[in-house]
Parts: sequence; structure tokens; C-alpha cells
Amino acid sequence: MEESKDKQGNINIELTPEVAEGIYSNLVIINHSNSEFVVDFVNIMPGVPKAKVKSRIVLTPQHAKRLAQALIDNINRFEAQVGEIKEFEQQDYPINFGPVGEA
Repeated sequence: MEESKDKQGNINIELTPEVAEGIYSNLVIINHSNSEFVVDFVNIMPGVPKAKVKSRIVLTPQHAKRLAQALIDNINRFEAQVGEIKEFEQQDYPINFGPVGEA
């Protein structure tokens, strides 16, 4: 992916065809340390006992906060145009990140 700045300081961002297709996700797992947020996007299917992380994004705390605010702003604009997003009953998924170690 190529990124460059023009004379006015605008950033030119290239979107490859593979990335432009996107990845569907219906489960997000967020973990953090003092220096970073790790956001894992998962596609979990009903009746399938195993799901894989499809994409992982690692952000600084500052960028994570900006992302959260940008999502809130965009959701507010979306709802102003289309109407309130209705939430469905959330399912509890038992999440297992592999074998558990024993001492």
C-alpha cells in the first residue's frame, strides 16, 4: 500500500483490490496493555464450534480513542439520516483461545 503527501499536505492513500473487498466480522475481541490496543475481528457462524480471527488491528491508546470517537460520530450521522440502529439480543459465545496450560 502506498502513501504519499502532496504539496498541500494531503495524504494520497491507495486501496488495493484485495483490501477493498473487506472482511466480514460479527464478533470483535478487544484487549489492551499500557501501550497498545489489540482489536481482533472474528466471523463466527451458528453451529460451527470453531472460529478464526480474520483480521487483527493494533492501535496506540490515542488512536484507539480517536477510532472510538470517529465511530460514535459516524453512528450519530447514520442514525440522523436512516433512523435508530436497533440492537438485537446479544448471544453469549464461549470463547476459547486454544488449550489451557496446566502446571
